[in-house]
Amino acid sequence: MRSIWSGAISFGLIHIPVKLYPAVEEHSLDFDMLRRQDLCPIRYARVCRDTGEEVPYEDIVKGYQYRKGDYVVLEDADFKAAAAGKTQTIDITEFVDASEIDPKLFEKPFYLEPSKQARNAYGLLREALKKTAKLGIGRFVLRNREHPVAVRPEGDLLVLEQMRFLSEIRAPAGLDLPSADEVSKRELDIAIKLVDQLSEPFQPERIRDTYTEQLKKVIGQKAQGKQPQVRKEAPIPAEVPDLMAKLRESLEQARKKKTA
Repeated sequence: MRSIWSGAISFGLIHIPVKLYPAVEEHSLDFDMLRRQDLCPIRYARVCRDTGEEVPYEDIVKGYQYRKGDYVVLEDADFKAAAAGKTQTIDITEFVDASEIDPKLFEKPFYLEPSKQARNAYGLLREALKKTAKLGIGRFVLRNREHPVAVRPEGDLLVLEQMRFLSEIRAPAGLDLPSADEVSKRELDIAIKLVDQLSEPFQPERIRDTYTEQLKKVIGQKAQGKQPQVRKEAPIPAEVPDLMAKLRESLEQARKKKTA
């Protein structure tokens, strides 16, 4: 695994030299755009909307439309002027209860590895966060942009969570949602029993990318000259007419499954 950043976790007068590693990698299939009749690869051209002429890459600039039809052109120097100054620290400014953080704020995780000289300080911070159930909240600069971050413990690791800004989270305004008063106590009691019956330890390895798996099968079949069968779309479930009856039936099925 190759590190993408080196620096130090900083809080108070403490500095812990660390390296940063991506904790996730995306898996997707790459597709080329082809002309159907002869499978000729398609090249995408940059074309002027007004004249239809193709524009050379060196003649293209970035512009921001501040008023309809009016643009401000930004050069490389302008982006550098706006970029955050490069620092080599993850500056923790405060510690907060882990339960206070809205999970929607977490965007991307990274692993933190200490330098050999910082193993003791790294372990000390990790264990302190575990004992207090706290996260370190701060900021750091990656690729010229400053990000809010949280540092949290996970087993023997310290994980840095790159966070979203609060302004990026949409409010659920306008959604028609039921209030707690609309929920029947009898139905709620059975729903809780059903949740208990279906409760199991979380096993992330059981969550599979079934779409990519199926797509690979389709590609294999077509490569062999076979015609894959199109799956029928599942119907949209109708509204439950008798919720209590369905709850009891679901609870009985869950009990039988656990017994089996």
